[in-house]
Amino acid sequence: MEMRQDMRQKLVQRLVMTPKLQQAIKLLQMPALELQLKLKQELMINPMLEEPDENEDLPEEDLPAEKSDGDDGELKTSEDEIDWDSYLRDGFEMGARAAGEREELPDRDQAPGRVPVVKETLPDYLISQLRMVIDKDEEIKIGEFIIGNLDPDGFLDISSEEIAKMLSIDEERVARVLVIIKTLDPPGVGARDLRECLLIQLGQARREDSLPWVIVRDHFDDLLQRRYPDLSRKLKRPVKEIQVAAEEIGRLDPRPGARFSAEEPHYIVPDLVVDKVDDDYVVQMNDRNVPRLRINRAYRQILTNAKSENKQVRDYVKERLNSARWLIGTIDQRRRTMLKVMRAILEVQRDFFGRGIEHLRPLTLQQIADQVEMSESTVSRVTKGKYVQTPRGVFELKYFFSTGLKTDDGDVASSKKIRAKIMEMVEKEDKKKPLSDQHIAGMLKESGFNVARRTVAKYRGQLGVLTTRMRRQY
Repeated sequence: MEMRQDMRQKLVQRLVMTPKLQQAIKLLQMPALELQLKLKQELMINPMLEEPDENEDLPEEDLPAEKSDGDDGELKTSEDEIDWDSYLRDGFEMGARAAGEREELPDRDQAPGRVPVVKETLPDYLISQLRMVIDKDEEIKIGEFIIGNLDPDGFLDISSEEIAKMLSIDEERVARVLVIIKTLDPPGVGARDLRECLLIQLGQARREDSLPWVIVRDHFDDLLQRRYPDLSRKLKRPVKEIQVAAEEIGRLDPRPGARFSAEEPHYIVPDLVVDKVDDDYVVQMNDRNVPRLRINRAYRQILTNAKSENKQVRDYVKERLNSARWLIGTIDQRRRTMLKVMRAILEVQRDFFGRGIEHLRPLTLQQIADQVEMSESTVSRVTKGKYVQTPRGVFELKYFFSTGLKTDDGDVASSKKIRAKIMEMVEKEDKKKPLSDQHIAGMLKESGFNVARRTVAKYRGQLGVLTTRMRRQY
């Protein structure tokens, strides 16, 4: 058999991830705040885009008709540059709807503008106190070095010996400054572990030699495991007193430096709003703060008299115009797709919006994808990291998706509904005789839910509910 090498040309169709497709996918995934920042950035870098006045109507743009791009300087259409059908396979149409057709939300109170506040850091707060109680420059430098090595929770994770070697000084001097730091506010800073942190706080509260102090100092492991009967026997005190002491310890701060964390709180801005109007629910976009875009009118003369402009100007205008039209169309697609997906979710979960979590139905991404005739990946992009404001509160769109468990009557119940029932049982249980996982599984079975004990244990762990022994009170 003869073998040989040759070269052949073969024509195949293959989807290429163009930069515009990548950008379109990113826009689809962006929540409202990120989209707002992105569009403001585009307004600054693309002169073809402008934001109309708040009360100004947005008429259809009377731009010149688009023709093939030839030597005559006419403009070429960009409608065929994004093929959503072949990429997402979801019927995601490319269309340019007039911006004036946007659905407006009813007027809502706007949060007043706030002046940014620079938060004081833990090191700054401690150093300012240190300089008030120490007047020797050398000891201040030692204290600043120790404070600089505290972690964000206020704990010191290096030894006095290591600090002494780094600074080439006596360990005794380091220990003396560290004792002073442990007296500063917030109580508990400078400790090397949780046990020492709690003892410092009890000491500053003048609770030395109290029952909580003795428990933390001598029986910390028993406290962590809530072995109250063992502590009762060891300390020869009633179990009730042990529990009261444990509750006092529980009110101490295990992370004294955490309130100085530089991490800013994460504010949620709903992307969608579901309002109840009469006996029906209406879905709207919460995009009143997202810039409304249109083609800049100042460039109409250039577009109309394209032949009179030099080629460099024409090419630049065509490029920016193409980008602007593509962005406006893609944002409009994103908006329509989100509304379509949310309306499909509302149709399935209508009972939840009216009657609560007891009526939340099992739902998968594929079910919604089939209903709206999109791919599952597109639905996943739409729902990830986005929130909806409803009459029952603000929920992430992913909240409405959950697996199901069969009931005795042949129906299917949402796993979130089972979790809610477990939490309700735990909240109502006798704290002196808390329910075991097996007992909870039996109660669920009596209610028609066939849930195994190990499933109850898994759901209980996901809810952050402790074991039976750890929940018992005396």
